[in-house]
Order: sequence, then C-alpha cells, then structure tokens
Amino acid sequence: MKKEKVRKQGNIVIRLTIFTIGLLFMSLGIVLLIRADLGATPWDALHVGLYEQLGLTVGTWSVLIGFLILGLASFYLREWPQFGAYLNMLLVGIFIDFFLWLPTIATPDHFSGKLIMFIAGVFVMAYGMSFYLSAQLGAGPRDSFMLAVMKKTGWKVSSIRRGMEFFVLAIAWLIGGPVHLGTFLFSLLMGTAVGISLPQCQQFSDILINKVNEWKKDHNQGVNI
Repeated sequence: MKKEKVRKQGNIVIRLTIFTIGLLFMSLGIVLLIRADLGATPWDALHVGLYEQLGLTVGTWSVLIGFLILGLASFYLREWPQFGAYLNMLLVGIFIDFFLWLPTIATPDHFSGKLIMFIAGVFVMAYGMSFYLSAQLGAGPRDSFMLAVMKKTGWKVSSIRRGMEFFVLAIAWLIGGPVHLGTFLFSLLMGTAVGISLPQCQQFSDILINKVNEWKKDHNQGVNI
C-alpha cells in the first residue's frame, strides 16, 4: 500500500525522466540485438520482415504494430491505456530508427563479438523495459498486453512473456524476418530477465521518487520559513 502511494504521488517530472530513460535503453537493447546479426527479437524480426517486404522503416512498423497490440490490450481489459502507452509507442519507434542510423553501432566481424553484443542487448533491453515500467506511467503496447493477461489470469510475467515471444516468432519466420538461433535464445531468456529486473527497477524507482518528494517537501518548508 505504501509503495502504491509513492508511485501515484511521485513527481511527474522525475517519473517522465525514468520513463524516457528506460525507453531509450530498451530501444538501444533492441538495436544491439538487431545489429548482432544472430537473430533479432521476435517482435523486431517481425518489424524487420515487414520493412523488407513493404518498405517504410523498422521504427515505423514498430509504431504501427504497437497501435494494433494496444487496441487488443484495451479490448481485453475494457479500459483505455494510460497516456504513457501512446508516448511509449512513438518514442520507441523514433529511438530505434535513431540507433539504427548511428554508424558506431555496427555488426561485429567475428562471432565472439556478435555474441557479446547479443548478450548485452538482452540485458540492456530487459532493464530498460523494467525501468520504464517502474515509472508507472503506462506500459507500451506489447507490455500492456502482457500485463493485461497477467491481471486477468494471474499467470507469471515470465510465462506470459515467453508465450508471446514464441507466437510472434512464428509469424516473423513466416514473412521472412531475421529469425536465427539468437531469436530462439531471446525467447527463452527474456521472460526470465524481465522477471528478475522488474522488481529491482521498481524498488529503485520507488526509492528515487520518494527521495525527490522528501526533498521537495523540505525545500518548500524552508522557503515558507
């Protein structure tokens, strides 16, 4: 109850900062996985496959598919998503295209380098996702659907995430997306990684928001005196 109160009353500026930083790192993790060339994430294999088949950009497809998934989550929960879900959808698409544009994030020449980039991508994406979720401003389209299923069924986040990844993986493979060994590894690892990182990031954000609120309270009292 106390933690929930901290989240609801948290300063909007710090929460937006946490939210945006989390999305930035999540997008970086996505691009690291794409550039590692060992198999993109199931969702991004889908986005890349649609990009190769129909044009536009990977980030644009991320936004368009996001609209579809967000609609499904809203229908399932019978409620409108928080504004953060829409902001998430737009920012992630922009951040992905930005990181893909950077020449400094290139595919390594050797397998060992690709593997290191891939593993780094999994952890960066998991913690970025968990960090933005901890701001409590609304999950993105895919995470909204994941949380909706968890709320309705009581299933574990890791199990739901894993099931979603394998379902999307099958569709990505059918349209010719970059599905390789790394894609299957990601599907196995991501649910566990999020299950570990989410409570850690939530605890950190709760403490940070609480500290900011205490500082503002003390500062305002000092000004009044």
